[in-house]
Amino acid sequence: MTWAVQQTRRFARQYKKLHDNTARDVDAAVEALAQNPEIGERKKGDLAALRVFKFRSAGQLFLLGYTLDEGVRLVYLEAVGAHENFYRNLKH
Repeated sequence: MTWAVQQTRRFARQYKKLHDNTARDVDAAVEALAQNPEIGERKKGDLAALRVFKFRSAGQLFLLGYTLDEGVRLVYLEAVGAHENFYRNLKH
């Protein structure tokens, strides 16, 4: 059974700025998360609630940050972007 997916405003702003081919790769990653949200790596420390799914697009590593609400089976898409400064930007 698939999980429902909801975007945060931060994710929507970042997604809008992506190139078309990268956006298609993000869509594929989101579909994979809806099928099995446990595939992402759980973070530690002050980002402990966050999970990150890593994928490649156009030869570059991208990260898709998300949180889960297991009570209602909902995946919240928090952020998407290149690895560079990804975690620093999430903390702000």
